[in-house]
Amino acid sequence: MNKDVFNKKDLLSIPNLMGYFRLLLIPFFCLAWFSSFQYSHLIAILILIVSTITDFLDGLIARKFNMITEFGKFLDPLADKLTHGAIAICLCFSYRPLIYLLILMAIKEGLMALFGIINLKHQVKLDGAKWYGKVCTASLFLLLCFLVLFHPVSPKYSTPLILIVMVIMFFTLLFYLITFYQMRKNWH
Repeated sequence: MNKDVFNKKDLLSIPNLMGYFRLLLIPFFCLAWFSSFQYSHLIAILILIVSTITDFLDGLIARKFNMITEFGKFLDPLADKLTHGAIAICLCFSYRPLIYLLILMAIKEGLMALFGIINLKHQVKLDGAKWYGKVCTASLFLLLCFLVLFHPVSPKYSTPLILIVMVIMFFTLLFYLITFYQMRKNWH
């Protein structure tokens, strides 16, 4: 990895500090979600809102003030994936079909990491998220927010929504695999 990725100034930029903050919010969301005191669900929702606002602002600030860093390009999606994964795990106890979505998410992210590393070894990297990756992330995020905000959601509504997101995630994985396969043409 290039040593410029770990430049101290970049590591402590405002957008990256917001990314660290989002990572720190994860255990607090989980704690609030599983707590049984009267306002714990409301606290979990507030934590989710703060995380979402911070996620929006870190990208906005990075672009507006030219603070985009290679480390930030790694940190922001990592914080997204860990946040989404933690929320989905918390929700699995109420919405059993989410277990299958989590398995698919783990397969997708594992394969993307594997093929990303293989391509990096050949000095080729994916230039940002593709539109289908953004659709997948947005649909997953909307599903998780819906399930948190309106908890408990009847299986009559939650199960079809989970299945729709799984279909989107499956096709996103296929599209990324095709993209990674096509990237082989640029291997050095």
